[in-house]
Parts: sequence; C-alpha cells; structure tokens
Amino acid sequence: MTTPSFEHYSATRARELRAVVEDIYRRSYTEAIASGDPFDSPTEFMNRFDAYTDPRRSSGFELVLARVDDKPAGQTWGWPLPANARWWEQLTLDEGDIRDFTLEDGSRTFALSEIMVCAEHTGQGLARALHDELIGSRPEQRATLLVEPDNDRAYAAYLKWGWHRVGSLRPQWENAPKFDVLIYINH
Repeated sequence: MTTPSFEHYSATRARELRAVVEDIYRRSYTEAIASGDPFDSPTEFMNRFDAYTDPRRSSGFELVLARVDDKPAGQTWGWPLPANARWWEQLTLDEGDIRDFTLEDGSRTFALSEIMVCAEHTGQGLARALHDELIGSRPEQRATLLVEPDNDRAYAAYLKWGWHRVGSLRPQWENAPKFDVLIYINH
C-alpha cells in the first residue's frame, strides 16, 4: 500500500465533505448495506453523521480522512464526551460503579464512533493507521467505542490494539443493535 496521507476536519468542515463521507461508507460497508438491516442503510448512516456534526452539539468533533494516491480510502471520527453524555445511556457495566465510570467533564473520554476502510484497501493496515492518527492526537484520558459482538474481524483488531471490554449497551438510534462497549486507556 502507498503510504496514506491524513486530513483532520472539524464538524463544520466534515459537513462540507458529506458526499465523500457517504461514498467511503458505501465502499466500506458493502455487506452490511446489502444485508438490508435498516440501521446500516446509507440514509440512516448519514442521518447519524448529520446528528454527530450538528453545530448545536458540543464542540470537539474530529474527522480524519485517509487518502491513498490522493483518493479517499478510509475515515474515522469521534468527539469528547460532555458532562451527562447520552453515550452511556443503557450501559450495563461488567463490573465497578457505573456512576464513577460514566462521570464525564468533556476531557475524560473520547467517543470513537467510526473507523472504516474502503474494501479495496482492507488488510493493509489502514484501519490501524487511522485509529492511531486519531487516538494518538487526543488529549483525553481514555477512549470508548461500540462494536457488534459478532464482528469478529474488528473485535480482534481492537483487542490487539489495546482495547478491552467493559460492558454492553444498545444506543438510542432506531433499529440499533446491542453493542459491546470497549475502553482504551490513552498513554
């Protein structure tokens, strides 16, 4: 693989790239889209993207776009969790005090929402490079993400990269599946 280049975007700038974001999603999640699951439809995905980048939300959203040979090849994004973050609603924690675990102040936890790589670039280390580019630049103490328990490939990668399971939850999005909640301690 040609060495990727990375571009960082705020929510406002990410919205300007909406067509690129959707194209990468369609080229990355071909099987999920083909499954017919309403949660994975491009329309529902873009509705979530629009909500994540809504100017009325708290600040801190960051999108990292990867290019290979100057063409979009993957993307990742997330944001710091504010106080009283809805992210933790419906969390079933495996162990520990849920109040302490979910206490947020805007600088404790970064919510990694998406990592996706276009099908023609999978298996070449681009997902890890995107992960490291985004997480490595974050000042928060830890990061969290949601992964479907049966997504063996992604789950194995996250564990290998230093993430660990802390519980499960079903987000408030319509037709959302139940996810495992993983945490990464930022070094």
